[in-house]
Amino acid sequence: MTAKVTDIWRHPLKSHGREALESVTMIAGQTMPGDRVWAVAHEASKADGSEWVPCANFTRGSKAPGLMAINARLDDASGQLTLTHPARPDLTFDPENPDDLQRFLEWEKPLLPENRAGSSRIVRVPGRGMTDTPFPSVSLANLSSHRAVEQAIGHTLSPLRWRSNIWFDLGDPWAENDWLGREVQIGETVFAVRERVVRCLATTANPETGERDADTLKTLKDNWGHQDFSVYAEVVRGGEIRLGDAVKVL
Repeated sequence: MTAKVTDIWRHPLKSHGREALESVTMIAGQTMPGDRVWAVAHEASKADGSEWVPCANFTRGSKAPGLMAINARLDDASGQLTLTHPARPDLTFDPENPDDLQRFLEWEKPLLPENRAGSSRIVRVPGRGMTDTPFPSVSLANLSSHRAVEQAIGHTLSPLRWRSNIWFDLGDPWAENDWLGREVQIGETVFAVRERVVRCLATTANPETGERDADTLKTLKDNWGHQDFSVYAEVVRGGEIRLGDAVKVL
């Protein structure tokens, strides 16, 4: 197998945008730096920032597809986050500043369904990215698998639907599913591959428009008997990852 990193993405505000990177320095036992640092808790959520909680506590793209069209840019030095969306003006704010919360909630509100619990606050667990897994995960995705889904569904799809962190092309669809229980080195970083990513309705929404326009879940189920795409891994040895770095199963 010969593969190289083609894309690196982080998602600073869970379900509220993604940011392309050229390189990242991973740390053992942690998520990608700047990834899912904050999460937007809804009115019925029990999240208080004291510990990791499941994604059902947060406003997310599976219930509010309009969120899928948000892009994010985090200024690591200032902590300022800039969100953009085709139907909203750009917003720059500090997720840590209570005075900025209302501005964010008003900006986000038109993107949320009226029949769902509204967003109420932004939470952060220090030192812990709010991943969809109870362990600090990084999602690894194979472009060959993406092309297989495109072929089965009959039209092109943006890879951004899957909101994965690191992309590469193994040349063989679903080869990444054979990595479970194994270690993979990407650049200087070594990952332990833990589990497959079971997908939700968020992937049915177009990341450019926020409209649900592709039945990705039915396509996966009908053609491969599952709703999985990409794998979750944990960093066991830190180091730098750059675009073009080799991907190697150990």
